[in-house]
Amino acid sequence: MTSARMEAPHGWLSDFAADGNGDNAKTGIVLVHGFTGSPAAMRPWAHFLNERGYTVRVPRLPGHGTKWQDLNEVTWQEWPDRASKDVEELLQKCDRVFVFALSMGGATSIQVAHRFGSKIAGLVFVNPMITIKGPAQYFLPLISKFIPKLKAVGGDIKRPGSSEWSYDASPLKGVVQLRKLLLDSRAKLPEIKAPFMIFHSVDDHVLPVYNTEIYIDEIGSEQKQRIELAHYWQNGEAFRNMKSQSTLIQILIFLLILR
Repeated sequence: MTSARMEAPHGWLSDFAADGNGDNAKTGIVLVHGFTGSPAAMRPWAHFLNERGYTVRVPRLPGHGTKWQDLNEVTWQEWPDRASKDVEELLQKCDRVFVFALSMGGATSIQVAHRFGSKIAGLVFVNPMITIKGPAQYFLPLISKFIPKLKAVGGDIKRPGSSEWSYDASPLKGVVQLRKLLLDSRAKLPEIKAPFMIFHSVDDHVLPVYNTEIYIDEIGSEQKQRIELAHYWQNGEAFRNMKSQSTLIQILIFLLILR
């Protein structure tokens, strides 16, 4: 990906699929990356879960994982459409299907959960996005006709030397589509009933905490849990260290409880 901040490991910018084994093989998990990101951000999560027997899928959302210009050529509906394909596949081979998401992947996953209803066993979001504030958002459609990109917003990661392997620009027509996605997904929050777990990093400088508060306050799930992360780096690579391992252990407990 020529416009990524750092070179991703070979193959990590593409879709990823790994079937599970043992008692957890019939539990499927679709992991959805964020805006301007790529499947690379979710691969460490996927590996961690697959090593413990879970069946995992990591879709590459249209316009991502290639070059930033491609994100100016898609519509927001293409993102949940792509994630839904993996959910449909796992529903055919697994007894339960969960959706995990990072950043914009949260809003995308709300669309997916709305489509599949009770077929989704649970949702796990990390630093999810649901709104854009400020008056500038109303001028985005006009501005995007003259300015193709702005400075990148992804990749604000606490850990030195880490990368989300995201674009080094924010394509403005893509941002216009992002805003449409967020508006539509927020309107659907009260209709989402799946068990819900949300993690928010106190060190996240990209997505303010009010995004997490909106999810907790407005989602229709009766079973919901919010966990703050004091030592968290936004990309999936962080889960290789001990503090992040404990975070994923909490997620594993969530999966086991919902069996």
